[in-house]
Amino acid sequence: EALMKLHRYTKRNVIVYYSGWLQKNVRELQQALSINDMDMNGFMTAINGLDTKIGLDLVLHTPGGEVAATEAIISYLQSKFENIRVIVPQLAMSGGTMIACSAHQIVMGRHSSLGPVDPQIGGVPAHGIVEEFDKAHKEIKVDPSKLAVWQFVLQKYPPNLVGECQKAIDWSEKIIEKNLRDRMLNGKTDVDTIVTCIKDELCNHAVSLSHGRHLSAEKCREIGLEVINLEDDQKLQDAVLTVHHATMQTIFNTPAFKIIENHKGQAFILGLPQK
Repeated sequence: EALMKLHRYTKRNVIVYYSGWLQKNVRELQQALSINDMDMNGFMTAINGLDTKIGLDLVLHTPGGEVAATEAIISYLQSKFENIRVIVPQLAMSGGTMIACSAHQIVMGRHSSLGPVDPQIGGVPAHGIVEEFDKAHKEIKVDPSKLAVWQFVLQKYPPNLVGECQKAIDWSEKIIEKNLRDRMLNGKTDVDTIVTCIKDELCNHAVSLSHGRHLSAEKCREIGLEVINLEDDQKLQDAVLTVHHATMQTIFNTPAFKIIENHKGQAFILGLPQK
């Protein structure tokens, strides 16, 4: 009912993509709670039969996940809809921010946040690993005796790790830049400057300082993203927050931990096994 109410107001397709990582954040569910290749089946289910010409409002709540799966989902959504708007009622972190940046517009409330997209390797920022190796190289070059200290730090990393980290960084930046240029910033003046500013804030761990950092609507607009204030349209705000709270309650009170559903009720739901 909440999804249909939002659809009737916007006259656009509505798909909700929600993860229950805040309610059911257990180790066994980490991969399933994150963006992964299984989600493509959910989007295929939710898009089947929709009139794709009227655009898409994607209501997004996710901690992020696999870069490859995120890139594939972005490509699929863009192939189906000419106009995409991402609505973030609360959090769209990491890969969720990538998806938001691939849309034409992002709708955020005062309580909403995006997050950095700097890639993580085994839970460690790829930028941090590259920086640590660079620091070690410089210090050892100046004073070879420091090798004795650094070797204990560097031996924890497998061979070729620095190269893989740099590739992951480059990959994330390319996804962000391509989608910004193709969609959100297409036709705008001074695109190069805006893209550089956005990449610095979202992709550079040295700037964001933490992968879990929350970037408000105001901050996202300040760095150049096309952000609409949810509070500017009271009816839209009521409809969006009804969807948000209904979905959060469903995840909290049922075995469901991931929901991908459209306004017609076509749904792909992952849930905990029943005892």
